[in-house]
Amino acid sequence: MAVKGEAGAQTQAGGMQADPHIVVLGAGPAGGAVALGLRRLGYRVTVAGQARPFAAVEGVSERVLAGLRQAGFEQALAQVPEPSPREVTWSGQTSGANTERLLRRVELDRAIGIELQAQGVTLLDGRVRSSRTCGNGYRVEVQGEQGGDVQVLQADFLVEARGRAAPGAGLERLRGPETVSLLQAWQGPERAPMSAVQSFGDGWAWMAATEGGLRYLQLTLDVASANLPPKEQLTEYCVTRLSSLARAAPFMAGASPVGTPHARTSTPILCREPVGDNWIRVGDAAMAVDPLSGNGIFQSLSSALQAPAVINTLLRHPQRRAQARAFHQARVEHLFYRFARIGRDFYAMEQHSAGNSFWQARRAWPDSVEVHQSVTPGQVSIERRAVLNGDLIDEAEVVVTPDQPLGIWHLNGVALAPLLRAWREAPDASAGQAALARALGERGAQAPQLLQWMRQSGWVS
Repeated sequence: MAVKGEAGAQTQAGGMQADPHIVVLGAGPAGGAVALGLRRLGYRVTVAGQARPFAAVEGVSERVLAGLRQAGFEQALAQVPEPSPREVTWSGQTSGANTERLLRRVELDRAIGIELQAQGVTLLDGRVRSSRTCGNGYRVEVQGEQGGDVQVLQADFLVEARGRAAPGAGLERLRGPETVSLLQAWQGPERAPMSAVQSFGDGWAWMAATEGGLRYLQLTLDVASANLPPKEQLTEYCVTRLSSLARAAPFMAGASPVGTPHARTSTPILCREPVGDNWIRVGDAAMAVDPLSGNGIFQSLSSALQAPAVINTLLRHPQRRAQARAFHQARVEHLFYRFARIGRDFYAMEQHSAGNSFWQARRAWPDSVEVHQSVTPGQVSIERRAVLNGDLIDEAEVVVTPDQPLGIWHLNGVALAPLLRAWREAPDASAGQAALARALGERGAQAPQLLQWMRQSGWVS
């Protein structure tokens, strides 16, 4: 095994980087989205990552397609198949109204890699062996496939995007109920793509059939109460559990397991400190929630799409670093609790097994706060907060409500705080509408529609 030379940026006198080198650890959707966003801003970016060591398929929703499109993943979008039916049996009730697109993860990651290279991102295919601070930056070692050469990188800024597998780095983390998912590929006769979800006494199962007769069956269980057998008995264990589920029958018919089940954590995890002056965590490395509460790719992209502006501010405008860090941390926490509460409410819908330990631990976590809260005018305030302003994090007046604790800055390009202030300062409703029209300037004709929206949102009476 050989160690190749170091690659990095040159430092000018005074410590400022003339051409900062940003290294992204992780080549999945989150890491790729950050890399493409940084390239559009002119940064020199290297992505280091390794393909997943197991076969997997993702159930992709329409909002995921919107996120992939916003990130610039044109190659990945070309790989997305047509929607297929999705059947859900929960608490004994079955619904077949939903659809999802079943995308093989290996094809998605390959398409992301092609897109990165096409946009001028340096892509290193290998395992990140180590990353540690070195002077004002980082020294990263990436080992090639099958114990090949080690490439050494010098980074001025580090993006951690290795998902749940990312090292904790000594950072404080909030963990939810300890959860494990057992995923196994099956091979059977060709059939139309479809997927299904079913709850049962000790957890829930997700099943998918894709082209070529491949099926993917996954059990999600409580770590403490699952009583899992030794690794060599996991396949038999999974077959036995799945055989008792009505929704699994079409996926198991004429099919056989391939290889052994892959056990992976599905525990909700929030990194309390997801950003520093020269590093940031995105995707599942920043916050990972239970896969039941939403699509994993969408959750990963939610924090990754804002990261380029945060990084750009940290590097180019050090006087705004506190704002940039506060912006990213607040949004990561907001996304985590939002998705966690959605999952909590879905778990609470399971009534047949509500007394079992799996469901008891999840139907009241993380708290009792409602996902969508009612708003009254007395709860609405105007505050200065960090906002995303183009390619930078700035500060502006926003409207804060119980349902929007981060604040709303614009609606269809219109700043809302001045409108709310104009309404509040008017002596009556008629004068208030005239004040809104004046505040809108050339868009004054929109005053009635905006007033109606503010009333529906509970901002004004």
